[in-house]
Amino acid sequence: MGAAIRTTCAYCGVGCGIAATVTGERSVTIAGDTEHPANHGRLCSKGTHLGETTSLEGRLLHPEINGRRASWDKALDLVAKRFRDTIARYGPNSVAFYVSGQLLTEDYYVANKLMKGFIGSANIDTNSRLCMSSAVAGHQRAFGEDVVPASYDDLDETDLVVLVGSNTAWCHPVVYQRIMAARAERGAKLVVIDPRRTETCADADLHLAIRPGTDVALFNGLLAHCRTERLIDETYLSRSVDVPDDFWGKVGEGGDLWSVARTCDVPPADLRRFFDLFAANPRTVTMFSQGVNQSLRGTDQVNAILNVHLATGRIGKPGAAPFSITGQPNAMGGREVGGLASTLAAHMDFAPENVARVARFWGSDRVASKPGLKAVDLFRSIAEGRIKALWVMATNPAVSMPDAGAVRDALAACPFVVVSDCISDTDTGRFAHVKLPAAGWGEKDGTVTNSERTISRQRRLFDLPGEAKPDWWIIKEVGRRMGWVGEFAYSRPADIYREHARLSTYGNDGARLFDIGHHSAIGNADYDAMGPLRWGEKPFADGRFPTPNGRARLVPVMQMTLAAPLAKWPLTLNTGRYRDQWHSMTRTGLSPKLGTHRREPLVEIHPEDAAPRGIGEGDLARISTPQGESVFRATLNTDQRRGEIFTPIHWTDRQSTGGRTGLLPRPLVDPHSGQPGFKSTPAAACRVEIAWRAFLVSREEPGSIDALWATRVRVANGWLVELAGEGDPARLIRQLLPHGERIEAIDAVRGQSRHAVVVDGRLVAALYCSRGDLPSRDWLIAQLDDAAAASAIELLAGRPARPAPDRGPIVCVCFDVGLKTILATIAEQRLTSVEAVGGALSAGTNCGSCRPAIQRLLADHKEAVHG
Repeated sequence: MGAAIRTTCAYCGVGCGIAATVTGERSVTIAGDTEHPANHGRLCSKGTHLGETTSLEGRLLHPEINGRRASWDKALDLVAKRFRDTIARYGPNSVAFYVSGQLLTEDYYVANKLMKGFIGSANIDTNSRLCMSSAVAGHQRAFGEDVVPASYDDLDETDLVVLVGSNTAWCHPVVYQRIMAARAERGAKLVVIDPRRTETCADADLHLAIRPGTDVALFNGLLAHCRTERLIDETYLSRSVDVPDDFWGKVGEGGDLWSVARTCDVPPADLRRFFDLFAANPRTVTMFSQGVNQSLRGTDQVNAILNVHLATGRIGKPGAAPFSITGQPNAMGGREVGGLASTLAAHMDFAPENVARVARFWGSDRVASKPGLKAVDLFRSIAEGRIKALWVMATNPAVSMPDAGAVRDALAACPFVVVSDCISDTDTGRFAHVKLPAAGWGEKDGTVTNSERTISRQRRLFDLPGEAKPDWWIIKEVGRRMGWVGEFAYSRPADIYREHARLSTYGNDGARLFDIGHHSAIGNADYDAMGPLRWGEKPFADGRFPTPNGRARLVPVMQMTLAAPLAKWPLTLNTGRYRDQWHSMTRTGLSPKLGTHRREPLVEIHPEDAAPRGIGEGDLARISTPQGESVFRATLNTDQRRGEIFTPIHWTDRQSTGGRTGLLPRPLVDPHSGQPGFKSTPAAACRVEIAWRAFLVSREEPGSIDALWATRVRVANGWLVELAGEGDPARLIRQLLPHGERIEAIDAVRGQSRHAVVVDGRLVAALYCSRGDLPSRDWLIAQLDDAAAASAIELLAGRPARPAPDRGPIVCVCFDVGLKTILATIAEQRLTSVEAVGGALSAGTNCGSCRPAIQRLLADHKEAVHG
């Protein structure tokens, strides 16, 4: 066992440092890096269990052409030829790249340079368009540059944290723990603004469950209140901010507090409390995420927040800032190199002088002179036949794009599709003419930038498996084969990083805050040893902004009138993440631990919306929109606003016949950022009638399953598949059960059948089918780990002769602690705090991701007792 390698987590934009100790050919132990400024040793559940995701299962290990293994030379030559020929015949705008926040900055840089610098088109966009491009557009409008003017250190000094459209406890758990520490140590207040009551609200001083899409009204109302209460920093405005002549009149058009409360559909008393908290705490950090960005007016919502901070001078000061928290590990690095179709490179836009500057630096006369197609328009252009060659890198648009059915049709019609990925079988990869095996986390070497602008190293832990190659190598090899040999003569990531650093400072002269020119000549050894560094240490502390006159801008924004619910689509669909899963689960889906939190894709619906539709807890529900439909398991939840439903984004065709959220949202976008509005799709819901329910536990993953409902998840030593359907399940049962000694019990009258297959005295599969209730899954899953199978009677009963206590659904993944265990311990030991539960059961003492859930259980128990 060697020394720990300092690297960076593969998941969200928090950018946590990891100390990884390699213990075998593909095994590693994971710990938080106590010296990394982003997390100081903390990790969430996903990061904690990264060690379960480093096997080669499902990996793409060799290049493929039309589904057949090929050499790298043949695959790269074909990609270069098809792109070159397409450009020669139809022009540079006939090709496109669609890339990802999973790429390292060095990968991103080379892809951007090839497309914008030498192919001569800006048709390179990124899946970051789907999560934070409205923040980019808002920053550019207000500050003149896409700069996040905050750091995690501000959370240690603030007196008030306002979380807007962010389930931080689930999506950025380490940041949430830092907020909780500020509350415990300094008494900082917390306000959560979110239509749903999520786990993030568990410890909040105030939750404002505003109507979706009314953020502009809320923050304009707050700004009007600040002006009435003389909280506007007139000195700061006169020195540092341009205020349009009609700005204050437009802000005041939103009406008084009661009018704002009516628009946002919140109690006036709660709104008044929020305004008072903001007024009383000048050191305020407003953190916003997808609930703000993923809107048809996301950019205006961002600027409404920025306006409040600029007008009250709550920016550039310790503990006072607006703070966009990003979703992906390197969304920020992509923004730095121009990974978005709407930006050029090094935080430059397409102004003629910037195009000329980049052309001189890259030595190219083909640099794109205008923005390219943003994601939704890009795939629409493919469908219309205008883009004829597409290269998808490290992402899965057939799952993640809105109106994913139309995206699949576009991919199927595209004459030439290239997919570079580390996974062999993805929903997008199934449309590829060429598949290129890319390095995965633990094999990559380069840099990433997190939400607070900290650049960190991601370091290689394992040798590259099979014929896999780093993304930067693949891209530069295609560039060389297209004729630009000297321009893409990189031999290592440090070469690319140095060039990236030189471009950031080339002709800059302080015009842009993004400048890492001090690394322009960094040596290979220093690059290898580089620790975390944050560029722009405290942006705007001097009151100057990267605009022509050095002043920020207040941007007039108005609340749009919201459409009334449609008769055919009376519900509003909101989408988002689960705590322990990531994107389309190609990595987290390998972890049995992470699969215990949510084993199926659920639609959360208020009981009063479910009742008239005949939908009960655990029923299957079909969610329909004008774009498509998919089936989900229903769970009734009073934390949903009436008229609104929520579904997770993670499930794909690889895991489930239903739960396909990407099929549902509209392909409508914010007019400024091009970001889709995932949070407010008109929808309908109805109950799905079924004849039977079933589940399968199996050591081997089953193949394709033809059933109305079939969703699979990794469990310890095997798989769990939940099933439901119509008609006679006999054929499906025969299909799913492997060969071996079969133990069966069939009751045709009651519509029940139970089957177990044993090989060499060990359980290899068990399938239970019923028109009614089914046994608990957990004991049967545990039998897959036993050296010898339980008795036939126990297997057919689905429980041991002496049943162990039912733990209930797992709450704490790290210590495998269930809900019923926690509730029983709270009652028996009269526990009153999360810390006390941790002392009794260890739950919540590792990553902390489950602490909000434990807090809620404590509150529910207290209410039940004192009722």
